[in-house]
Amino acid sequence: MRYVPISLFTALVVKDLFISPEYTVTFVNRAPEMIAAVIVIGIAYWTRSMAISVVLGLLAVFLLAMVV
Repeated sequence: MRYVPISLFTALVVKDLFISPEYTVTFVNRAPEMIAAVIVIGIAYWTRSMAISVVLGLLAVFLLAMVV
């Protein structure tokens, strides 16, 4: 039961990053989300806080979507 939250969160993130609305695997036009995912992995490892990771991840996606 210790790994249930991590596995559920991972499944949601992977689906959002790599599965298109047509249910095909895609890497096209996902740069902001992928960069933000790498940033969030670092933040989550460093802080060990799910709340901080989610908030900073959303902020990173927002800012990267405006830039990229």
